[in-house]
Amino acid sequence: MSKFEPHEVDPKQYEVSRRRFLRNAGVVAASVPLLGGMMEVLTERGAAAQTLSDDSHPLFAKHGSYKFTFVNHVTTNSFFTPTQYGMIDAANILGIPKPLWTGSADSSVSQMVTAFDQAIAARVSGIASALIDPVAFNAPTDHALSKGIPVISYNADESTNNRLAYIGQNNLTAGAAAAARIAKVVPKGGLVGMVIATPGSGNIQPRIDGALPVFKAAGLKTEVVNGGALEPGEITAVEAWYTGHKDVKFLYSVDDGDAVAVADTIKKYNLKGKVGGSGWDVEVPVLQGVQGGELTFTIDQQAYLQGFIPTIQMFLYQISAGLMKPCNTDTGLGFVTKANVAPYLAHATRFEGSGVAETTYAPPSKIAY
Repeated sequence: MSKFEPHEVDPKQYEVSRRRFLRNAGVVAASVPLLGGMMEVLTERGAAAQTLSDDSHPLFAKHGSYKFTFVNHVTTNSFFTPTQYGMIDAANILGIPKPLWTGSADSSVSQMVTAFDQAIAARVSGIASALIDPVAFNAPTDHALSKGIPVISYNADESTNNRLAYIGQNNLTAGAAAAARIAKVVPKGGLVGMVIATPGSGNIQPRIDGALPVFKAAGLKTEVVNGGALEPGEITAVEAWYTGHKDVKFLYSVDDGDAVAVADTIKKYNLKGKVGGSGWDVEVPVLQGVQGGELTFTIDQQAYLQGFIPTIQMFLYQISAGLMKPCNTDTGLGFVTKANVAPYLAHATRFEGSGVAETTYAPPSKIAY
């Protein structure tokens, strides 16, 4: 997968007129439940909104150029490419500047806290942060709130933090659900290698924590494999662990970089049918691992929504005098298997991070449930 960066794309391609916004706002509102407030505005305007033929009646009253900041733990990781597209697309729909994408490239909490503090000092209109540490972000969050700056967590959350809402997957229950699938195919007493980029990190450690009780109840042995924060080193780490643990029955990875490493290891050592593997997220190489049979499944947590929804929620908070309070939004747990991987690979979209252009595809004729 090419590691293109969203900020390198010509911003002109993202310009959205108010007429286009009015034409599409109803679809956006209907497809994202948390946008109920936006839907109410459309309903209130009724036929007037449907018959607009010019730009003289904007959907929202005149508003400021709100500046939002996203603090991230792995700013260059390809998983967050669709997250950045989501925040950019939402900002352009709303007519506000592109949010700032900042933080750390290698999960340095101190660098993230510095970026958080800089956003507060700049008096931004809202901060979205991945809370990967249980305590480090508590003081900055409280400081921001005391200055009237709303804080939303995305991708990773901590229950002790006073953020206004969390946007992302429930990582603990997702880990348990993944383990339940794996336990069905690994014989009792079998060894499961649990591959994680950065042990203890709030965005992925819960996927280990949620899985462990399930594996234990199934009578399986487990060992944590430290892949490392940077993607190139993860392949080396997983291969090295496997060569020292050739009795392993399944490699369970909890992030996309390690998912690629697991798929590559299974392919390199011809382990299909001997050692099972699973992934996380929908980076193209991970999906190819599912299609090729190296990975039994991967998990879609809809990274695009983790950028789009916080931007919308912070905007609505600002224009409503704080009455449109941000609300928790679970972005889902979707198992991608060989049976349903084809559409992911067939459609290069911004929503999954595999495409740059704005595209529209017809929805499936039948919805699986």
